[in-house]
Amino acid sequence: MNIIWDPAALLAALAGGMLIGLAAAWMALGLGRIAGISGLLGGLVDGAPDRAVRVAFVGGLLLAPALYLLLRGELPAVRMMVDTPQLLLAGLLVGIGTRFASGCTSGHGVCGLSRLSPRSLVATLSFMGAGFAAVYLLRHLLV
Repeated sequence: MNIIWDPAALLAALAGGMLIGLAAAWMALGLGRIAGISGLLGGLVDGAPDRAVRVAFVGGLLLAPALYLLLRGELPAVRMMVDTPQLLLAGLLVGIGTRFASGCTSGHGVCGLSRLSPRSLVATLSFMGAGFAAVYLLRHLLV
């Protein structure tokens, strides 16, 4: 494995992390809500009453690439290392997992851990551990 220490990529990652933290803090401190994407999106599908907040938050996620394109002139290259059926299966499994865990990485991993929630710690350790195990299994044992 090679790690490429690209200063621009490191700054972009830092800026992205700061934006995620600011959004989570705004939701928690300003609105009293957890910025868990699966919960926000699930509430849109289920018809939750606070639709405007959910639409604004999810809409911001969808509009961010357009803003990036406007500012940078091109989108970053994306290289998928799996085929479409594998990608769809992975998405389905993650979606099922968020229902079992009553949340996702943004809800438990960012917001829950920052609130020192024991339940979020268990959930985060569980889905991170499952991800590590799946990568190890698929990349090293089943090659």
